[in-house]
Formats: sequence, structure tokens, C-alpha cells
Amino acid sequence: MKKYNFYAGPAILPASVMAEAAKAVVEFEGIGLSLLEISHRSKEVVSILDEAQSLVRELLGLSDDFSVLFLTGGASTQFFTVAHNLLNADKKAGYVDTGSWSTKAIKEAKAFGQIDILASSKDKNYSYVPKGYEIPSDLTYLHVTGNNTIFGTQMHDFPETSVPLVCDMSSDIFSRPIDASRFGIIYAGAQKNLGPAGVTLAIVRKDFLEMTQRELPTMLNYNTHVQKNSSFNTPPVFPIYVSMLTLRWLKANGGLAAMAAKNEDKAKLLYDEIDSNPMFAGVAAKEDRSLMNATFVMAEGKEDLAEQFLADCAAAGCIGVKGHRSVGGFRASIYNAMPREGVETLVGLMKNFADK
Repeated sequence: MKKYNFYAGPAILPASVMAEAAKAVVEFEGIGLSLLEISHRSKEVVSILDEAQSLVRELLGLSDDFSVLFLTGGASTQFFTVAHNLLNADKKAGYVDTGSWSTKAIKEAKAFGQIDILASSKDKNYSYVPKGYEIPSDLTYLHVTGNNTIFGTQMHDFPETSVPLVCDMSSDIFSRPIDASRFGIIYAGAQKNLGPAGVTLAIVRKDFLEMTQRELPTMLNYNTHVQKNSSFNTPPVFPIYVSMLTLRWLKANGGLAAMAAKNEDKAKLLYDEIDSNPMFAGVAAKEDRSLMNATFVMAEGKEDLAEQFLADCAAAGCIGVKGHRSVGGFRASIYNAMPREGVETLVGLMKNFADK
């Protein structure tokens, strides 16, 4: 029985990418060694890094004003690295609080400068994305979270402001075209929509590299990694390689515009079923629903059937549909690599569940 991976992360990867990566584990491109055991200074690994950076630039339309870095520590490390590099006691940053990850980013940033929470959707358990809030012009940056995996909301339009944007795009990067010129820093843990756990992508506008006004630990200084091409220390070679293969796959399948169309189609299929099926109810505000993580619950009065539905999902090969432990319910993560047939299988299961 074919299984479909609806986990939020580490998440689904394209089948062709996994097949190619598996070959590299045994022997990389005929050199007689596994990719896992060759030097990060070798021409083979340098070539992987160069191609990965080039593909990031091409897919996102980045100008030469940006540096592309492959780091470690996940987005959680970027929460404090951003503020550590850009703020001091006299500088101020604005944050929009849309869920668990933005809350953590705010907590970490407060150690390095003045943090203003400009808007929050905590009042309704993060079921919507705030809009219409005032953005002071004296901010060093405005930090937003592109997609909220736990609560199933997504920022479909980024705030209009002259202030540079810093965005955590961990779970929706490369899922749609963006105007990269509006951002000062974009960062993303790979394990949701780019590659396996273990590497973090950071895209830093070069003028931001000049803003550091304090002595930084070497590994937390973006300049360190720019100057050493992401290889100041041993980088996570294999996760970078798998990410490079995924970027190749994205390009070969039409780029970000094509991905956006496919993602919108898959999400519509699933949300239409959630809205029309009497057994289920959506969680997020309709205008802010995520195209990456669809959250839903049993309809009122049918909560006792939740475990039966999850059992049916497992029996049908739909794996990872249980909601995050902090909110419960259900969550179907439908990242780039999720084929439409996977969503069709889940929708068919939901129809059958209502029928029986």
C-alpha cells in the first residue's frame, strides 16, 4: 500500500530526489567514495555548494545584493542570530506575533535590543493573521513569520512598509514567488519544504552585514559565513546536497510559479472538502488559511470520533494527520512534494468517513 506523508516536518521529499540521494550515500558520482565521507573542501562538495547557492538565487530572483548561506542550528538559532547581528540597546525592531515560532523569536530577540510587538493574533489562539497595524518608520527591521505550521495560517501578502523585512520562511519557502528585494533577511529550516533536517538557509542582504555594532561570537556573525562560503567549519554536506537536488527538481518542474499553482490547487481540494463535509470543521480564518498546513477538527458534537478518523487515516496510508500536540485536531501538511493524488486520497477518506 502506498503511503502519503502528511507530517509537518521532517517532511515529504520528492521521490526522485530521495532516489538520487540514496545513490550518493553508497558512492558519489563514480569517485569510489560515499558523499558522507568526502572532504567539505573537495572540489565535489564545493561544486554542490556553488550549485545550491546558484539555484537559490535563480529561483527566488535574488540580485547580487544578497548573500546565500547554508548554516546549522535550525530557524531557532536564527531567532537570536538575527537580533544579535542587527540590534543593540539603542535600536528597535518590530515583530508580528502569529504563533509559536514568532513567540519564540520575540523571546530570543529581547536579549539584544528593544522589541515592539506591533500586532498579535494570540487573542483568538492564532487562528488569523493580523492586518492594518501601524509600522513605525524608525524600526531597524520588521520580523514576520511567513507560514504557521501549528495553527495553519499563512501570510499571503507581506506588509507594505519602507522598513526592511526579516522573515522566517521555514515552512513555505520556494512554495510561491516572492519579491525578494523587499527583504533584509530570509531564513528557513530546510526540513519542511527544501531538504532534510540539519541545514538552515539564510539569505542576507549585504548592507545588513555592515550593521553589526557589537563583538559577536565567530559562529554567530553572518560575515564569518559569507567570507568562508558557508564552510568556516564543516557544513552539513549531505543535507545541503539533498537540498540542491530539491532545488533542481523545483527548477525542472517549472519553478515557483508552477509550484504556487499546484499548491493552490491541492489546498482548494482539501479545504473544499473540510467546508462541505459535515464531520469536519476548519480552524484558521478562511482568508488566512495556509497552503502548506491545513488544520481542521471534528465538527461540534462529533469529537469522540477523532481517534477513529486517525485510525482510518493510518489504515488508508495517510500518515501524520494528527494535529500538533499543543492544539490537537488534525493537520495535513501538503508541501511542494506532496502529489495531488495524496490529497485526493485524504479527501476520499474523509468522504467515506462521513458516509459510514
